[in-house]
Amino acid sequence: MKKTAVLILAMIVTLPVMAQGRFGKDSAECVKYLSYYQEYVKQKNYDAAAPSWRQAMSLCPPTASQNLFTHGQTIISREIKANAKDPKRVKELIDTLLLLSDIRAENYPKSAVRSLDNKALNVINYFSNDYNRLYSELTAIIEKIGAGASPAVFVKQMQAAVDVYKNGGMSADALMENYTKILSVIDDKIAKEQNSPKLGEIVGAKQDFETVFADSGVASCDNLVALFTPRYEANPNDEATLTAMVKMLTKSDCVETELFLKSVEGLNAINPTATSTHALYKLYASHDENEKAAEALEQSIALIDPSDTQTMVEYTFELATFYFKKCGKSAASVAKAKEVAEMSEAYKGKAYLLIATVWGSQKCGGDEISSRAQFWVACDYAAKAKAADETLEEEANNLSVQYRKYFPQQADAFMYDVIDGNAYTVSCNGMTERTTVRTAK
Repeated sequence: MKKTAVLILAMIVTLPVMAQGRFGKDSAECVKYLSYYQEYVKQKNYDAAAPSWRQAMSLCPPTASQNLFTHGQTIISREIKANAKDPKRVKELIDTLLLLSDIRAENYPKSAVRSLDNKALNVINYFSNDYNRLYSELTAIIEKIGAGASPAVFVKQMQAAVDVYKNGGMSADALMENYTKILSVIDDKIAKEQNSPKLGEIVGAKQDFETVFADSGVASCDNLVALFTPRYEANPNDEATLTAMVKMLTKSDCVETELFLKSVEGLNAINPTATSTHALYKLYASHDENEKAAEALEQSIALIDPSDTQTMVEYTFELATFYFKKCGKSAASVAKAKEVAEMSEAYKGKAYLLIATVWGSQKCGGDEISSRAQFWVACDYAAKAKAADETLEEEANNLSVQYRKYFPQQADAFMYDVIDGNAYTVSCNGMTERTTVRTAK
């Protein structure tokens, strides 16, 4: 039996016969073997289909049928498993499997993205221990199909790049370039898939991609400053360079460096965006310029693309937390936290827990009841938090235990004609909530 790779090469030699018709020079033989192998495929008898498929591959030009390549991948994949104990044969078959994807992509442009993405997944499957092959193959595929690649392809490409770097095959500068380039492709994919059920998978892959890079050790502040300073000095007004600097320095908590200040100011002067103004927020916050920081974060939220709901939620929750912890704006914090709860089921529990904490921290004036009623509200929101997110149950329960200590005594409530279970409106420091009376017995 001829080797599969040889037969594939024989098929490539037949490319010039395209001018002689769809089925090539020996069209009758081509059609005959196409028919033979396809009958077996219909019966899912791929082992029996294999000999006729090979004959079809040797006789027919690529244009004869796209099924030659889709069915061929199934046949070759089965043979890879069947020959698992013969490494040399397995290598030949894997090379053939990848070649099938390349030829299909070249001859059927409408299927090119799917074909090359399948090739990438096969590369990941068969070359998981060969980081050099992984990196070169996946990089080439991403360059061709960009956002058409599966989320896992980006993560595996980054892992392979880091392995190449750690083994001396890539400079820190090149790894940085790889990170910024591929991250841009992932962001493009997220933008295109905003209404797709796969959006969560893509966002998760982005997080994994960034984690792999962060764990590489190349993203220390000293390394980043050393890598970016010459680029900045060579072209201080280049938007792409400034954007990459801001993202990387922010991600690595290098916001107190002089280079970060220069990059943020430069980028914001060129084109104020959600990214540049968010970086300004980080910058001002690191210097305890809290009012400026809050204003910058507010501006950043206003500049977010409305379709980018994930960033909108993250930044709004960040603002709600900052209002409370750094600006002493309790009412504003609660208002923003409620916006987050409306926008995102994933963040609802966190938003409610923040509201509980805000209410539990208030000092409210008035009599023995009105000065303690805020703790009823705090417990209400702690209960909402654990109901919305079970991972917050322990923290919410601890807050509730703490807040219940400050419930008014039953005897005091009686003196003010306040009875357990009654509705009660709490107003404190610009916030108002409807709650239920509870007393300490």
